[in-house]
Amino acid sequence: MIKKLSTVFLFIGLITACSDDNKSASIADKTNSVSDMSLNPNANQDLNSGTGNIDLWPTFESPIKTDPKVESQIKAWLAKMSIEQKVGQMVQAEITWVTPDDVKTYHLGSVLNGGGTFLHNNRNASVSDWVSFMDELYIASMDTQNGRLPIPVTYGIDAVHGNNKFIGATLYPHNIGLGAMRNPELIQKIGHATAKEVLLAGIDWTFAPTLAVVRDDRWGRTYEGYSEDPEIVAAYSGQMVTGMQGVVGTSSFLDDDHIYATAKHWVGDGGTDKGIDQGDNLDNEQDLIDHHAAAYFPALKAGVQSVMASHNMWHGHRLHGSKYLLTDVLKGKLGFDGFVVGDWNSHAKIPGCTNDNCPQAVNAGLDMFMVVEDWKAFITNTVKQVKDGVIPESRIDDAVSRILRVKLRSGLFNKGLPSKRKYANKVELLGAPEHRTIARQAVQESLVLLKNNKQILPLSRKQHILLAGDGADNMSKQTGGWTINWTGEGNQKSDFPGGTSIYDGVKQYVEGAGGKVTLSADGTYNEKPDVAIVVFGENPYAEWFGDLKSIAYQPFSHRDAHLLESLKAQGIPVVSVFLSGRPLWMNREINASDAFVAAWLPGSEGIGIADVILKNAADEVNHDFKGKLSFSWPKKASQVVLNRFDTDYDPLFAYGYGLTYSDNQTLTTLETINDYVITVDNNAPYEVMKGRPLHNWNYVLRNTSERKDIYTPVGKIDGLSMIEADKAVQGDAKEFTWDGSQEASIYVTSGWYREDLSNYLVANAAMTFDIRIEHQPTGPLYVEAGCTVNACGKVDIRPILSSMPLKTWNSVSIDLLCFAKKGVEFERSSAPFIMTSQHEAKVRVANVSYTTDKALTADIQCRD
Repeated sequence: MIKKLSTVFLFIGLITACSDDNKSASIADKTNSVSDMSLNPNANQDLNSGTGNIDLWPTFESPIKTDPKVESQIKAWLAKMSIEQKVGQMVQAEITWVTPDDVKTYHLGSVLNGGGTFLHNNRNASVSDWVSFMDELYIASMDTQNGRLPIPVTYGIDAVHGNNKFIGATLYPHNIGLGAMRNPELIQKIGHATAKEVLLAGIDWTFAPTLAVVRDDRWGRTYEGYSEDPEIVAAYSGQMVTGMQGVVGTSSFLDDDHIYATAKHWVGDGGTDKGIDQGDNLDNEQDLIDHHAAAYFPALKAGVQSVMASHNMWHGHRLHGSKYLLTDVLKGKLGFDGFVVGDWNSHAKIPGCTNDNCPQAVNAGLDMFMVVEDWKAFITNTVKQVKDGVIPESRIDDAVSRILRVKLRSGLFNKGLPSKRKYANKVELLGAPEHRTIARQAVQESLVLLKNNKQILPLSRKQHILLAGDGADNMSKQTGGWTINWTGEGNQKSDFPGGTSIYDGVKQYVEGAGGKVTLSADGTYNEKPDVAIVVFGENPYAEWFGDLKSIAYQPFSHRDAHLLESLKAQGIPVVSVFLSGRPLWMNREINASDAFVAAWLPGSEGIGIADVILKNAADEVNHDFKGKLSFSWPKKASQVVLNRFDTDYDPLFAYGYGLTYSDNQTLTTLETINDYVITVDNNAPYEVMKGRPLHNWNYVLRNTSERKDIYTPVGKIDGLSMIEADKAVQGDAKEFTWDGSQEASIYVTSGWYREDLSNYLVANAAMTFDIRIEHQPTGPLYVEAGCTVNACGKVDIRPILSSMPLKTWNSVSIDLLCFAKKGVEFERSSAPFIMTSQHEAKVRVANVSYTTDKALTADIQCRD
C-alpha cells in the first residue's frame, strides 16, 4: 500500500532544510490542494476501457493569453491548406529517412534525430554542418512553388542533460543527480544554458524535461527522473521549462534567447509494473494524479509548448491511443493548448495500428507523429482515412492548429534562416566556461555522502592518493546514457574536449598542492598509497536496455567488491565514489568502504567531485556535501519497490538522507545475504543480440584488411556498414549493408571473453534470429558461429531468404549441429553470431538467440 498524497503542487515553496537526523527533507509547501480525498477515487471509473473520473482532475487554463492575431493567422492558413498539407504538418520524420526535398514535397511539419543517429551519419558533425542542414530544411519548408505554403519546419532534439548530442557540449548531471541538489533556481539556469547550446546549432525545440516520477528502480530510465516523489519533480518542472522557454507573460517568453520545451512522457511512465520500460501502469486514477501527473502541473503553468505522449500503458491501454488522457484530461481539464507529440513509432503499439497506419491515435488526440521511417505511407494512409471519414477533418484541423500556434508563438515564421538567428554558429557557447561553471556547481550539490566513518573525508591534497576502479578516468561511464549516442556506450575521452574526468579533477588539486596521484584501474601500485579513491558503478545504458530484474549490484561477479576488499585488507583507507543511474543494493561494497559517495551520473565536469571530497589549500573543508537522497536507498535486495510513504517503509538510507562534514556518524556492518537471488535457467534461450550485443559481447566489423571494434550505434568499414533499426521498440535491431566491393563480416564477439555454450548443443538448440530483407543478397550470405583459430562454420542462408518478401520480418533457425560439424567448439565460444558476405545485400537483424529444443524443427538442419 502507498499512502495517497492528497495534494498536487500548484505553488512550489522554498527549500526547507533537512532535519538534523538526516531522515527527511521537504521541498514543497503542500498547500492549495486540487484533489478532494472525500471523493471516491473509483467513482465513475472504468479503467478497463481506459477512462476514469474526470472530476478528480484539477481545472487549469492556459497561462498564455489568447492572441487574436495568432488565431486569425491559424484560421487563414487552415483555409489555404489541402488535406495532404495538413497531414504533412502532423508528421515528424527522422533524419536517416528524410531529405530537405522530402520536406518540401510532403509539407513535413518537423524533423528529428534519434538518440542513436547522427547528421549525415557523422557523429563528429560540426556546428556549422548542423546549421547548414537546418538552413536546408528551412528553405525547403518555405518553398512556394506549385502552390506550396511557406510553413517553417521545426526540428526536435533530445537535449536532456545539456545539448548532449554534440561533442564538446556542457553535460550536466542526469536528472537523478539534479534531484539530490534540492535547488530549483539552479535548475532554471541549467535550462537556459542548455537552450543557448541548442540554439547555436540552429535548432529550436528539445524533447525535455523528463518529468517521470520513478516508483520502481529496476526501470531502465530511472536516472531520467528527478525523484521517486512528485514534490521534487514538481518543484523542478516549471523551473526547467522557464529556463528553456523564458518567463511566460513577459517579453523573454520564446524570444531569440530561448527554445521551446517538451514535458515528457505523459503520463505514468515511471510507475509501470515491475519497472518494465513501456509497460503497464496499474495505479488507480487518484494515484496517477498524485504520483505522476502532479509533476506536470507547474510545467503547464510555465507555458510548456509541447507534451510527449508516453510509450507506457495505463491499465492495458496505450497512452498514444488514450483519448481520455490526451484529449479529455490534458487538453480539456488541464487547458493545454500546445501540441502533443508522439514518441518513437509508439503509435504502432496500439492494437490494430502499424508504423504507417494509426487513425486511432489521431482520433485520440495525438497531434504530431514521430513516424521515423514509414512516414510517406503514413501520410498516404492518413489522408485516405480523412477522405473516407475514418478521421474527422475537424480533428486534423485541431492538430494542425496546435502545431501552427506553437510555430507562431515561438517566432519561427519571423526568425528567418537558422543561420541568421542570434546564436547560430556561436561555437564559443558550446561548452562555454560560464555553462561549465553551472554544471560544476550542479555536480558539487548533487553528491550524497552516505557513509563517512571516522570522518575520513575530506581528504588532504598533500598525500599520496590512489585513483582506482574502472570509472576513475572513464568519461563514458561518468556521463551515462543519452550522451553523444543513445546508450552512451563507446564514447572516448577525446569526445569530451574541455570536460574533466574524476581523475583529472583529483590530479589537478593534488599535484597542485605537492601531493601525488596514482591512476590504476585494477588497484595495483608500486608505492603504497595513503588512501584510495575507488570510482566504479554501472556501465552506460538507455531506456529498456537498462531494465533490471534485480537491484543487487554485481550479484554474481562481485568484481568491484573484491577490489575494495583487497585494498582494505592491505590497510589502505577506501573512499568509494559510486556512479549509477539509481540506488542499488550493494551492502558488501558499502561495508568495504570507509566513506561512500553516491555521485550518480555527474556529466562532463568531474572536477566537481574533487571540489567536495578534497580539502582546500588551507587544509580545511573546500565545499561541503549538500546532496540529499531523492530516491530511497534499499536495505535489502528484495526492496525492488521502495518509496517514501510506503506503509512498510524500511530503507537503509531514507529519502532526504545525506551526511555533511559536521556529522559524526558510524555506519555499522551491513547484512550481505542476497534475499532476492535471480536464478539463470540454462534451458531458457541464450540471448546473443537484441539491438546491441548482450552479456560481454560487442560488435566488430571486419574485412580483408581492417578490423574495427564498434561500441556506438553505427559503424562502417570498406564494404560494410551498420546503423540502428527498429523491430518492436526503438533500437532493438541493426541494419547491415554490404556494397559488394569485398568480403566483410559483422561479428558479435569479444577480444577477451569466452563463453561455454556447449549445453545448448546438448539441449538440441538452434540459433534463431529475426531478419528483414531490405535488398535481396546478390550472392551467398553466410551465418557463422563460435569461431576458433582454424574453423568457422559457414551456413549460407540466401536460399531461405530468396523466398521471403522484402521489408517484412521473418524468423530463421539453424541447428547448432550445423556449426559443430564444421568445427565450431561451443565449449569456448568467442563469437556466437557472425554474418558475412562479399556481395551486395542489405538486411536487418534482431533477437539473435540460442533456443533449446528447436534443432529438429529448424529451417536449416544437419541431422543424419
